[in-house]
Amino acid sequence: MIYNSKLLVGKTAFVTGCNRGIGAKIIEIFAQNGANIFAHARKKNINFEKKLKALTLKYGVKINPIYFDLIDDIEIKSSLKSLYKDKVGIDILVNNAGIAHGGLIQMTPIDNIKNIFQVNVFSQLLIIQNLIKLLKINKNSSIINITSIAGIDAEAGSIAYGSSKAAFIFATKVLAKELIIDNIRVNAVAPGLTDTDMAELMELKAKSKMIQSSGMKRIASTTEIANAVLYLASDLSIFVNGQVIRVDGGI
Repeated sequence: MIYNSKLLVGKTAFVTGCNRGIGAKIIEIFAQNGANIFAHARKKNINFEKKLKALTLKYGVKINPIYFDLIDDIEIKSSLKSLYKDKVGIDILVNNAGIAHGGLIQMTPIDNIKNIFQVNVFSQLLIIQNLIKLLKINKNSSIINITSIAGIDAEAGSIAYGSSKAAFIFATKVLAKELIIDNIRVNAVAPGLTDTDMAELMELKAKSKMIQSSGMKRIASTTEIANAVLYLASDLSIFVNGQVIRVDGGI
């Protein structure tokens, strides 16, 4: 189910990777709960902006698109700098964007691993660095990092993706200790297999194995992941900091 209690009224969120999948569902649920949103995508997209306009009209919130490529540090900094011109306070930052990769170590060029870390770790930390001042403006801000159970449960073939998510989980715990002095909580959501385009690209045998390893014997919906993010974004989790919430059906 999607909550209807308007948990985020008066809050402003910045969410990366909103064009589809988990990110698209996060901004839908945030909008339904009253948040104004900066919704990120890699490049300008008319259909994406139409979706944002539809959500704006449906829920009576303000949703602004923002564009940058996660492999381009200069582009990231330039795009985020525009937020400072308007002195917009950010209450919620969701680092959702990321890329997947599968392959054994001997089949994975180091350049591929570097690229995965650039997108899944370094760019996320750069975004946090550049938004801290805006997160400090409001006295109760929340950062939610979307990681993965692949960063917790080691599996063959996940050297690049799993290692990047493990690094992001460790960064989450460190940042929770560093930023709480500024009343910024930092937590993570670690989804299991979820009904997204990424899951469709998985090899069928590996996908079936993950489903069978779950107590619920199914994959997650994007709504189920987004609801965990909503909890961490809202004041319901006011005393939750430095945690990684697995949403995997009980693996």
